[in-house]
Amino acid sequence: MADYDDDQQEPKPAFGQWLITQKDRSDLVGQLAAGAVADRRFPRNGNPEAVRKHLSAMQAEGDMFAAVDDAESDWLSA
Repeated sequence: MADYDDDQQEPKPAFGQWLITQKDRSDLVGQLAAGAVADRRFPRNGNPEAVRKHLSAMQAEGDMFAAVDDAESDWLSA
């Protein structure tokens, strides 16, 4: 019989993948996530810096950068 450690956590998904799962939120993070779902070039396996770089290249509004900051805090605490 295999010995399983119930305290072992699953690995955290990449930030971009986690963000996409937040598309139903009613805040700016949800708006960012909805945009990410529709954006074929969104860095789905990227970290927060990759997402910021992508937003900068897309000339996104400042609110979206604030949304990345909020999302990053939520992702890190999950």
